[in-house]
Amino acid sequence: MTTRLLAAGDHFVLNRLLIDAVRSQAPGEVEFAEITLDWPLVPFGRVAEVDEASGTEDQLIEALGDAEICLTQMAPLTRRVIEACPRLKLIGIGRGGPVNANLEAAAEHGVTVCYAPGRNAGATAEHTLGMILAAARRIPQTHADLTAGRWRSDYYRYDEVGIELDGSTVGLVGGGAVGHRVAQMLAALGAKVLIHDPYLTETTVGELVSLDELMSRAQVVTLHARVTPETTGMIGAPQIAAMPPGAIIVNCARGALLDYEAVCDSIDKGQLFGAAFDVFPEEPIPAGSRLLSTPGIVLTPHLAGASRQTAANAARILAEDVGRYLRGEPLAHTAKA
Repeated sequence: MTTRLLAAGDHFVLNRLLIDAVRSQAPGEVEFAEITLDWPLVPFGRVAEVDEASGTEDQLIEALGDAEICLTQMAPLTRRVIEACPRLKLIGIGRGGPVNANLEAAAEHGVTVCYAPGRNAGATAEHTLGMILAAARRIPQTHADLTAGRWRSDYYRYDEVGIELDGSTVGLVGGGAVGHRVAQMLAALGAKVLIHDPYLTETTVGELVSLDELMSRAQVVTLHARVTPETTGMIGAPQIAAMPPGAIIVNCARGALLDYEAVCDSIDKGQLFGAAFDVFPEEPIPAGSRLLSTPGIVLTPHLAGASRQTAANAARILAEDVGRYLRGEPLAHTAKA
């Protein structure tokens, strides 16, 4: 007897990636239905009680029908959807956290939710390294000058040139999957690595220090913490003021960790050399934001985790748990309400 599965992919985690990954785990055991959501061509948003979702409840209910499994990245798995689909038993969310699934409703209706932690750790770590180098060596600014017809040799002034990572001290706030990879890359380049993470008792790369020590010693600070009540706003004006003159701050984690106004103030005063951000307190960045006009800031639109390997990893991680589910084995990555 075959199991019916809905692949609710989008234009990043493609349906063909999900389907091929499941077929490799359970050849001939699954019957597939498909629906393609509009993300990222249309921004995600809140749908009913879930966040960061794409598509509508009605659209998903119709597509699910009598499916037993739903694999998706962005579909809104709300209470209404779950209650309308009594055959549904397994939801796979191809991202680091199942924010677009109502976990309480799933638990109440006997639906297991799994997800894909670490799917984009490699991509985000590499992007972070690129952002550090871009800010330290003013790569975007000099490129923009050249394409505008300006050859600016004044960038060679001592006060305008940046630092090398070899021999510099770099501080990581958060030493999880992404932070650990960044630490390895930086150590390979000859940087002295400091890590602040209250959940770590030891590390194979770098030195564990307090947040105050990290901020006062590091020439580059890069953020890799999760957003919790304790970490929200953890890097504010006092912490930035404690950084060495000419330092750089990078955030490819979450916008809520950092006071961006304080960063702009510090750059305007000449204390910070620059900054690089992939995440923001409000996305998209509103017109008139100081982030768009403060010199020395490198910006990318929340795509640090965007690589083809990330999409394939999401599909593979979910498919492995589908295989476990079909064999009656415990799943590797289940979410709890």
